[in-house]
Amino acid sequence: MLAAGSAEAALAFLEVGAVALGLALVSRLAGRIGVTAVPLYLIAGLAFGDGGIARVSVSEEFISLTAEIGVLLLLFTLGLEYSQAELKNGLRTGVPPGLVDMASNALPGFALGMLLGWDPIAATLLGGVTWISSSGVISKVLADLGRLANRETPAILNLLVIEDLAMAVYLPVVAALIVGGTALAMATSVTIAIVTVLIILFAALRWGEHLTSALGGGSDESLLLAVFGLILLVAGGAQSLEVSGAIGAFLVGIALSGAVADRAHRLIAPLRDLFAATFFVFFSFQIDPADLFDAALPALALAVVTSATKIGTGWYAARRIGAGKRGRLRVGTALIARGEFSIVIAALGADLADGPELGALAAGYVLVTAIVGPLAAKLAT
Repeated sequence: MLAAGSAEAALAFLEVGAVALGLALVSRLAGRIGVTAVPLYLIAGLAFGDGGIARVSVSEEFISLTAEIGVLLLLFTLGLEYSQAELKNGLRTGVPPGLVDMASNALPGFALGMLLGWDPIAATLLGGVTWISSSGVISKVLADLGRLANRETPAILNLLVIEDLAMAVYLPVVAALIVGGTALAMATSVTIAIVTVLIILFAALRWGEHLTSALGGGSDESLLLAVFGLILLVAGGAQSLEVSGAIGAFLVGIALSGAVADRAHRLIAPLRDLFAATFFVFFSFQIDPADLFDAALPALALAVVTSATKIGTGWYAARRIGAGKRGRLRVGTALIARGEFSIVIAALGADLADGPELGALAAGYVLVTAIVGPLAAKLAT
């Protein structure tokens, strides 16, 4: 029996090791050609998942848990990007552009879902996929292009703040709709979720400095363990109340500031990269490439339309802060890329009747925008 267990462990080690080395090559290739690795991770998952060129049989439960932790770490490090001052400023000045952003970018996705004959819930999820820009991809592009100090960059950050906080309401609502039940039960679930998010947000803003101070002492090892444990505890507590654990992790990131936030980012970043790569691969593992081919034309059409609407949104947001025409164009093109949140939203609908079609369309859409977005931003000098 022990021998059998050892054989299974050896096989699992070989499979996970092969996947990790494969992702390392993919990441290096992305760096060489100057694009984010997200599209290449999705392609790797398609190649070695259901219907791919070679099926890699890794432990479903292990990979699933790893992928979920990847989402938490992605959103935590995203929260670290925002200081409490930036968050408050974004809430104060970013609402009008945020509303324009939602209307102009969520509606095309929702409309296409309805035109395809999908259930309204699946169409709503597709609207979320097309609405949310990729904060991870955009922040990397801005850093790589040296635009973090540009006059127009606050317009981008304010929009990203509004989008990310809007997810704190959107995700609980769609999760309640997916679960279903009576109108009273859904209303109760949504109310509990929103109140929970507001409490966590208030605590992050009110007592964030105290949390930062408490975590500040000690070694890097103790800080890493404390932050990782806190992320999982808050995410688990939020999820038990029907709130996305990812939103809980995001708000933990917002709560930390100063030197502690910088240290936490440095320590968590390697874990984030490892687990997040697993998340993107696991998502596309479950998509049959044949479904992706069927979704190619709708995905391309949607990418064209929503690239234009994102440019329009960015133009409007940058004009409000007095940026010139070149600055407005730089903001618009920077917002084109979709990524981690779009995949998270699509994954919520995996068990719906239209789930496979939604996953395939979302994967194709993210592939296109995550490649086109950084290239467009680079050309908009």
